[in-house]
Amino acid sequence: MSGTGPSIFGEPAVVRRLERRGALSCLTSNGTVAAAVMVGAALLALVVANTPLYEGVEWLLAQPLELGAGPITVSLTVEAFVNDFLMAVFFLLVGIELKYETTVGQLRRPRQAALPMLAAVGGVCAPALIFLACNLAAGGAGEPRGWAVPIATDIAFALGVVSLLGRRVSPETKVFFQTLAIADDILAIVVIALFYGQTPDLAWCAAALACTLALLGLNRARVYSVAPYVAVGLVLWACLYKSGIHATLAGVILAFALPSRSDVRLSELGGWLARRARDLDDTYDDAHHVLGQHDFTEGAWHVERVMHHVTPPLERMERYVSVFVNFLVLPVFAFVNAELHLVGENFGAILMSPVAHGVYLGAVLGKPIGIIGVTWLLVRLGFARLPRGMDWAQVVTVGLMGGVGFTMSILITGLAFADPADAIAAKCAILAASVSSAALGLVFARCAVPRPSRRKGDSGPGQGVS
Repeated sequence: MSGTGPSIFGEPAVVRRLERRGALSCLTSNGTVAAAVMVGAALLALVVANTPLYEGVEWLLAQPLELGAGPITVSLTVEAFVNDFLMAVFFLLVGIELKYETTVGQLRRPRQAALPMLAAVGGVCAPALIFLACNLAAGGAGEPRGWAVPIATDIAFALGVVSLLGRRVSPETKVFFQTLAIADDILAIVVIALFYGQTPDLAWCAAALACTLALLGLNRARVYSVAPYVAVGLVLWACLYKSGIHATLAGVILAFALPSRSDVRLSELGGWLARRARDLDDTYDDAHHVLGQHDFTEGAWHVERVMHHVTPPLERMERYVSVFVNFLVLPVFAFVNAELHLVGENFGAILMSPVAHGVYLGAVLGKPIGIIGVTWLLVRLGFARLPRGMDWAQVVTVGLMGGVGFTMSILITGLAFADPADAIAAKCAILAASVSSAALGLVFARCAVPRPSRRKGDSGPGQGVS
């Protein structure tokens, strides 16, 4: 039973197939590739929106759908399905990342996480103030309701851009930026829940609360199968949708209800596997076809089931949805919401729109001002220190990259603006600001952050900046 791959699997083709799956897994887990696919979908949407295909796409997005059954049936359009249901799956993945960080990651040490988290607060407040200043100074022509549009940093897009810098950005800086982006998402979720929901329906709010308690009850009862959580989570989504609270929050609630522990006692797993291996050796018979080896295949199936439960439900759910989110949900969302029909639009009006000014300046100027300013102030006051391997040039890079706010900003745009002209101006500014922030961050880092020199003994990308 021991040996190399071919001696175990019997067929080299099996080994090659498994190796190809491993390569595909590496590709689909690459943040740069995922960000590129999302950007490609947005660019495709811009092209399609200004061709004769635009009317057909708009007709498709307006088609009605019905989800659910009985009293929890939800009626919505294809566009609302993308923005409310598919984005709830995106928020599920965000919630999983948040729970991971609060359990074993950077957010479990409050002192260590305080600097990037407070920098995220600065990166939310400064853009909002700049947006309000631009719109309130417009003498009533602006739309202050969109103050939250420039506050968000897109985790997938921004980290994908940062990865293009390679070893020029230290691992500590990447962790700092990831923690900041996660805290930024927490704030954006709170803002959506408090300021961009409808008037709550108390009956459906009560039903949503009951679903939340049911999810917590499953966790307390040590239910480690994912299926019951998904079933209750779907009902929770429908209740939130009908309650007037933004339904995407169901994804975050579901993520925090999923158990982060294994229901297998890991300290005893090795001994149990050794005993099962001996049992399999005893029941295996060379003289029989595999279909006739009932005891052997039954024992192997039992081992397989146990090994499946070694992985906590939280991590299993992440594996189930991460590729789906990165390569379907986010590209579809980008395609649906980046459709800017500019044929016949008054470009002068868009360029002069206080909404566009507020969004663009809020992201490109407000984000770095808030992030860098709060970080400098906290370090200056002695409240915190920069992580080892991170210098002020990298802090500025992080601040500039913070203006890359695509997914969440577009989502908030759809909630904030009733006037199509304001929505178009905001989306144009979001796209321009994201490209500008990414370009500024890349150029600044390549000019101001020295490339780390490879000294003897360096093992690779894990080394800090020299």
